[in-house]
Amino acid sequence: MFTLFIKEINSFLSSLIGYIVICVFLIINGLFLWVFKLDFNILDFGYSGIDGLFMLAPFVFLFLIPAITMRSFSDEKKSGTLELLLTKPITDIQIILAKYFAAVVLVIFSLIPTLIYYITVYRIGLPIGNIDSGGTWGSYIGLLFLGACFSSIGLFCSSLTDKQVLSFIISVFFCGFMYIGFEFIYSFELFGKFDLFIQNIGINAHYLSMSRGVVDTRDVIYFFSVITIFLLLTKISMEKRKW
Repeated sequence: MFTLFIKEINSFLSSLIGYIVICVFLIINGLFLWVFKLDFNILDFGYSGIDGLFMLAPFVFLFLIPAITMRSFSDEKKSGTLELLLTKPITDIQIILAKYFAAVVLVIFSLIPTLIYYITVYRIGLPIGNIDSGGTWGSYIGLLFLGACFSSIGLFCSSLTDKQVLSFIISVFFCGFMYIGFEFIYSFELFGKFDLFIQNIGINAHYLSMSRGVVDTRDVIYFFSVITIFLLLTKISMEKRKW
């Protein structure tokens, strides 16, 4: 399993698309946070904070993470190497977990350089260090859980088809729906007293909760539940070959 995990990371980082995806993530966030005169701009925000990063990054993740996961199983199916992989002394769930953890590590790689934004704002604040560190680290934890959820969804979508582009499109749709789809349904107020329940099914409500700097056990359980559900769905999708 560890060998496959390393292979997945090396496969992504040895290709040009890997660096392009990470660089695009950093460039988009950097432009909106420091250059473009929009609500996300840190210098025009009025107080020291990087809240704009945590408002913008989830929407960038909607495209970044499907780009990371789209080839996980699709490429294996298309090239015929999936059958070869399945002959190895490794279980389906170990294959899934190896690919999943590799995707999560790549998400972490894309987040690490953004710490320079926190350090910069920390240093330029008046006085130095005038930033809500608790809220910032809570938001980073929320963003990491969000990336982990999107990775599990992307992995499932990749297991459904042997076409990378189709996998990418399906993954963007599923991630988008899980993130803000339930918020839209909630806004219509169609279900009366169940509206709040509908809202809490979506990822956004739990991500925003963590962004306040409070890591609630209920939010952690929710994220782990979503991750587990989509990993199990991926396992079921793989087992279809035996039917």
